[in-house]
Amino acid sequence: MKKSDWIWTLIGLLAVALSGYLLYKEVRSISLAELRGSLLAIDTHHWLLAGLSTLGAYCALAWYDRIAIAHLGKTISWWFITLCSFTTYALAHNIGASVFSGAVVRYRAYSSKGLTPGEIGLLIFFCSFTFALGVLLAGGLVLLLNPTLIERLLGLQPWLAKVLGGLLLGLVALYVLGSWRHFKPWTWRKLHIEYPRLPIVARQLLAGPLELFCAAAIIYFALPEASNPGYLTVLGVFLVSFSLALLSHAPGGLGVLEVTFLKALPDVPTADVLAALIVFRVFYLLLPFALSLLVVIAFEWQQWRGKRQH
Repeated sequence: MKKSDWIWTLIGLLAVALSGYLLYKEVRSISLAELRGSLLAIDTHHWLLAGLSTLGAYCALAWYDRIAIAHLGKTISWWFITLCSFTTYALAHNIGASVFSGAVVRYRAYSSKGLTPGEIGLLIFFCSFTFALGVLLAGGLVLLLNPTLIERLLGLQPWLAKVLGGLLLGLVALYVLGSWRHFKPWTWRKLHIEYPRLPIVARQLLAGPLELFCAAAIIYFALPEASNPGYLTVLGVFLVSFSLALLSHAPGGLGVLEVTFLKALPDVPTADVLAALIVFRVFYLLLPFALSLLVVIAFEWQQWRGKRQH
């Protein structure tokens, strides 16, 4: 492991420790019986909707890879891309980008389809940029449609939310303009990135927010109807908490998601918030993680058997 990997691992562990301490202060008065009651109070159809939202989120993530493959001008089957994307994100979300980068899985998978290391590096960057584009677009829309959210999160005036939302959407518009008017490519060290074609950009603008909308919907459907703050509020808090979790490099955003949601939703019973986040972790993180391990084992077995036969 490189020195930088150790540094990010340490940052992730420190983030978990700090978040765990803050979380303990928030939930020390909550009993397991209260938490169990909140989980049992979730309706069956809400469990089903949360499951469908999870499926939608991972389909959108697979679309990330598909769009990147199209940008590279390559042809790979949807099935292979879906399995590769699912495994990549399921492992990276749980173990943490600081310890197990999605580059490892993608390199093993896509190199078997003839992609060069440079092409795989560009694919990884493109997928990350699609996610960032989704955050900008979704965040800008939330701030414009629900400007009071910034007061809940940061204690700032709602008019600042409209200004910030306009700036975020302006960045997205600038990216679209660059594609339309064929701006000069971006060059950073050995990385050379050209603006995608407009049809590719259009797909990015759909896939990026879609994954975030679906992921936030898991938590929204798991919250009780009586004290549910509304989808836009849940989405806004999710965008902030998920971004903080990624920046912290904490495995699975452990503690970061919980602390952010508890601070941002003081009017929702603590047990209900924790129950909704447990549902999110089970559906979005733990179940995909378990399935991804089976996919990795099957892929490596197939590669080994193919080499042995050859």
